Amino acid sequence: MRIQTWKTVRSERPYKYLRVDECVLPNGRIIQKLIHEYDPWATVVAVTTTSELVMIRQYRHAAAEVIWEIPAGVIESGEDPLTGAARELLEETGYSGGEWTKIGEISPNPDNHTNRLHIFLAYGVQFSGSANPEPEEELEVHLIPIDQAYKMARNSELLQSMQVSALFFAIPHLQARGHSL
Repeated sequence: MRIQTWKTVRSERPYKYLRVDECVLPNGRIIQKLIHEYDPWATVVAVTTTSELVMIRQYRHAAAEVIWEIPAGVIESGEDPLTGAARELLEETGYSGGEWTKIGEISPNPDNHTNRLHIFLAYGVQFSGSANPEPEEELEVHLIPIDQAYKMARNSELLQSMQVSALFFAIPHLQARGHSL
């Protein structure tokens, strides 16, 4: 059996990042599908020269709580993923530099998101100045020992699934540098 694609017969855009598609399935059934058309995102597993992970805490409205995260954000139009990731790290935390490696790329939700998340490891970052977050972002920057950050992820203290995935992608790179996780 060969899986067949759906045919989109009508699309509407009721909001900037939301599209509603009317689709005909291979069996002839017609459905409506909500599609989020977001720009690509980048996230950074940023490790300091003292082997601590640069993490942030911020309020997330949909979850209605303050949560732990690693630096991440939207890649701006015309920006390559590495430049966007480095900009987000600096804006959110004030950290920069280090040795950068792209370690993964995932789809946040291929069922209803069009974008990709680009995952980077920045090893040996240093504080280089004040953070300059977006106006709606109120962030606390924390340096967490690498092994403690992974324990937090395993204990469900990190709610953002894409960032937990990013930490997963970083494991072999960190182990190759002598970190036991």
